[in-house]
Amino acid sequence: MTTKNFFCFLAAFMLLFSCNEKSETTKPSFLIGSWERINDETGKTTIENWKSDFTGIGYTLKDTDTVFKEILNIVKKNDTLFLKVEGVNENPTLFKITSQTDTSFVAKNPTHDFPTKINYWLENEQLKAHVSNNEFGIEFVFKKVY
Repeated sequence: MTTKNFFCFLAAFMLLFSCNEKSETTKPSFLIGSWERINDETGKTTIENWKSDFTGIGYTLKDTDTVFKEILNIVKKNDTLFLKVEGVNENPTLFKITSQTDTSFVAKNPTHDFPTKINYWLENEQLKAHVSNNEFGIEFVFKKVY
């Protein structure tokens, strides 16, 4: 085999195997931090805290009482990302992340009653979320606390 043929073979080999590499599923790093809801009902404070390991907690206080709490987690199963929500229903609920950019994602679970769709996005240094089903939706606007 000549040197020219060897390099052509090597280049073809590398091209073939580079095409078979799976792209790494990237978790939504824009969530990381502590976020306080700025469009909350009067007398309530809602916080979402997301750690760098993509575990989070969301809770709502009315005065000093916790009136709502959920455990959040971005999990990967078979190269697919899911938003896992615990503490709201008897069993954890998985929402499949169906679309994603560097600053947003949409997660869906059409078998869940409410919500069936959760959309998170970063806009003007605010974290926004919209939870909905076919009948109605709720908008969340958060400012970063740290």
